[in-house]
Amino acid sequence: MVRRMIGEGERPDGYTFSMVLKASTCESSGFSAGGVAKEVHAQVLRAGVEPDDVLCTALVNSYVKGGEMRYARGVFDSVLEKNVVCSTSIISGYMNEGLVEEAEYIFGRTVAKDVVAFNAMIEGYSKKVESARKGIDVFVDMLRFGFRPTLSTFASVIGACSVLAAVEAGQQVQSQLIKANLSGDIQMGSALVDMFSKCGKIEEARQVFDQMCDRNVYTWTSMIDGYGKNGNPSKALELFSKMQRECLTAPNDVTFLSAISACGHAGLVTRGMSIFESMEKDYSIKPGMEHYACMVDLIGRAGGLHRAWEFIQSMPEKPNADVWAALLSSCRLHGDVAMADLAANELFKLNADGNPRPGAYVALSNTLAEHGKWDNASEIRELMKVKQIAKGTGHLIV
Repeated sequence: MVRRMIGEGERPDGYTFSMVLKASTCESSGFSAGGVAKEVHAQVLRAGVEPDDVLCTALVNSYVKGGEMRYARGVFDSVLEKNVVCSTSIISGYMNEGLVEEAEYIFGRTVAKDVVAFNAMIEGYSKKVESARKGIDVFVDMLRFGFRPTLSTFASVIGACSVLAAVEAGQQVQSQLIKANLSGDIQMGSALVDMFSKCGKIEEARQVFDQMCDRNVYTWTSMIDGYGKNGNPSKALELFSKMQRECLTAPNDVTFLSAISACGHAGLVTRGMSIFESMEKDYSIKPGMEHYACMVDLIGRAGGLHRAWEFIQSMPEKPNADVWAALLSSCRLHGDVAMADLAANELFKLNADGNPRPGAYVALSNTLAEHGKWDNASEIRELMKVKQIAKGTGHLIV
């Protein structure tokens, strides 16, 4: 409509352009937000329209949504009176691009901060373990300044507690949720179940789970996954059955992955195979590579290495590196050098594109060494040196 308007000689104003930019950021628009922003920006300059705060904010937001941070920053810097909406938009953009220092710079110079600006920082920090602690610190600052956290705030800070396994901080956040009368929210309950499970506090997770009036598939999945990863696969599988038969909640692809993984911890190959087959048969969910890798790990760890090999050969798609790595890991566990060699060679083929997988070489070398084949193990190590393949050193994050 705007193009037609310009074609007929009419002059759009700032309001017209801001509406176009707003429309371009809708997911259903079918347009590239960054591309529309450039086109609108050019039209604004060509038409001599004086950009106001609304238009500049819309431009910054469109550039951010399109990943054009350089252009977004250019417009942002041209605004004399920075408003909090514009600042928050560019903070979110920087955080999404992993440019934390730039986001911190803008946030520090935003005078009139609001809840949304704090949320943008907390959410950005919570995505990585290296910065998650800062997310909790910003949350504390937010409370000190008298701001009332929203559901988005709590979701982000609980996520930060999860990646840090900071259970004490998580319990304090839970107290804040209760004070804010948000503890009954299904999203918050699910987040708390996930957080406590990842912190190894499975009883606390189950307490939250049992107190929830409503549960969705994410709640069930978090609880099932928590039991499986905290050494109680029988309860995980019991819940998996209960969610389908008693509560009539359909599992999703992540739920199936958690259930198959629980079977792996318990060595229940037949049960795991039955669950895997029910994905497509009962729920029309196509298994992903992660499900195939989990099944190979389940079968292989139970000692069925040849059965795992046959399972891989029957896959409808070409196995990826995770599938072969699962088989290689099981071969090392059971000392099958011949099968380990086959799995490792498949991994080497997949990594022939210049992106080698150091773990495959190390796993094969260790398997050979553990069974007295020192010459072969040395050959693998020498090959790693020739190809300049180095395994990264482990480190502890405190």
